[in-house]
Parts: sequence; structure tokens; C-alpha cells
Amino acid sequence: MLSDRRQRVLQALIEDYIAHAQPVGSRTLVDRYRLGVSPATVRNELSVLEDEGYLTSPHTSAGRIPTDAGYRAFVDDLLEDEFGEEAEGGTFDELRDAASKMDDLMEKTSAALTRLTDCLSVVLAPSLLGTAVKQVSLVSFTPRRALMVVVTDDGQVLDRHVEFADEVSSDELAVVQNALNEVLSGKPMAQVRGMARANISDALSSPLARIIVDELVVCLNEGESDRAYRLGISSLLSKPEFSNASAALPVLQVLEDDTVLMHLFDDVAESDNAIEVRIGSENESSKLAGVSVVAAQYGSCGSSGIVAVIGPTRMDYSKVIKAVRSARSALGDL
Repeated sequence: MLSDRRQRVLQALIEDYIAHAQPVGSRTLVDRYRLGVSPATVRNELSVLEDEGYLTSPHTSAGRIPTDAGYRAFVDDLLEDEFGEEAEGGTFDELRDAASKMDDLMEKTSAALTRLTDCLSVVLAPSLLGTAVKQVSLVSFTPRRALMVVVTDDGQVLDRHVEFADEVSSDELAVVQNALNEVLSGKPMAQVRGMARANISDALSSPLARIIVDELVVCLNEGESDRAYRLGISSLLSKPEFSNASAALPVLQVLEDDTVLMHLFDDVAESDNAIEVRIGSENESSKLAGVSVVAAQYGSCGSSGIVAVIGPTRMDYSKVIKAVRSARSALGDL
């Protein structure tokens, strides 16, 4: 447990490093922050903090920078009172009111998070397997091409273009559409996705209906694997920590793979914490040792998603935590 003075010194150093991305010395802390102690005392406190693993000294500088342990102490001890607060709530309330559908809100939320935090934002839609079919629509474009639109009971919208070998009239599509809604409306997506031809209702036994059902299953599979709305990779790469390609490439390899990205948040759904913060080496993947992840689960247990911000370990944790809490509240009210 750090003493109050040591906490103040650590907080001042981290805030300065977050703001300037430069190693911090005792003279800088005394000049910029009202610590109420002499430079010699600050130097002594910095030395103790380094010995205890909260700070480290880069070889090229006399100043110090925080370690993952230092950031962890900063988040757990120094920002404890701020975890219950929310910021920028009005921004997300406006997005929620303006969004025409859930997909639209998730995309706008991701954009707002990036704008507010200057980091990469990720919004994972709730798993389709926890939702049910609300409506299926089939729209004819040409006699050989149609658009399938699937709406879930929680407001997610999936679509897929369907090609036909033979010409299909609008009336024929309408018959299949009505049969689909009669059979599938209210049915869990997990059941629909695993639907086999042998279990199809007699109402969907025609060759055209079988084609549509097959395309519907493909549509659901694609929707389940493509649930991530992410923006701000350019913001992340603009940070000095990632100016070197060798530092940026491992992070991009993780963030551009949807399967790996979704696995990154597995423990968030199982956590009892309202906000989950993983700092540098705390991430399961060694490729993410240079970033921190602030994430929260939104929605109900049966249909929940993830909202998160990913940035350098030098991120502004106070601002990011508040923004994630506000975004979670906006998405959770759906």
C-alpha cells in the first residue's frame, strides 16, 4: 500500500507522462505540480517507487516512466472514486435518439468513442445466438436476384444478396417470405442456424424455399462472425508508441482478426466488474503487451455485447473509463 505522498507523486508522474509522452524527472514534477515537498524528497520518492516496480528509467533519459504495475496502482487506487461517474452522457444519449436501428447506434457509438478518447474503439454486437427471428423480408431486384433482410428481436439487421439460376417472380418470393415468417418468427437464432433440410416445415419444402433457407443459414453464420464495429486504428497508430512498424504490426494482427478480437473480450462477459481494465502485460496475448484495454458488457445476460477502447498503456484512463461507462449505458438501454 502506497503512502499518500507516494500516491501523489505517482499520480503526478503518470498524468505528466500521459500528457507529454516524455520521461519525467523530479524537477518537472516540482515545477508543474503542487506536491508541497522539495525536489530532494520527490527524488527519494521516485527512487522508492522505482525499487518497488511502479516506475522504470529508460536508458536514454534521467527521467522515469510508469510500468504496468504503476498504471495498475493508478487505475485501482487513484481513480477509484471516478469509476462511478459518467462523462459525455449527452453525446451518447443524442446518438441513441438519432439512431434508426441498433446497427446504426453501434456504429455511431464506436465513432463517438474514438472521437472522445482518440483511441481505437470496438463495439461488439450481441451474439445472434441469444436472439430470435423477428422478421424476414425478401426484396426482388431482378428475376434472378433478390435481397434477404433478417431483423432480430433485439433490433439487429442482417442482409444478404441471393442469386437464382432460374427466374423467380416477386409473387413467388412473397409466398416464400410469408412461409418463412410463419415458421420462423419468434424462433431462437441458434435453432434456425442449426436447421437442417430434413427438419424444414412442409410450407418450406419447395425448391425455391430450400434455396432461401440455405441462404438464410449462411446469412446468420456470416452475421455471427462479423459482429465487430471498430474505428480509430489511425488514431492508435498516430501515438508515438507505435511510430515503429515493429511495435504496431503485432497489435494490428490481433485487431484485424475478428475471431481473435472477440476472444480478447471473453473474460469481460465473465467478470463481476462493471468496467474491466487490462494493462499491457495483463493481456492474454503477448502481442498486446503495449496496449491497455478498457471494456464493459452491455445489454441483458441473454443478449449482451461488449463496448471497449484500446489504446497505448499511456492512455488517459480517467477519460476512457468515463466514456466507456457512458457508451455502455446508452447501448444498455436498448
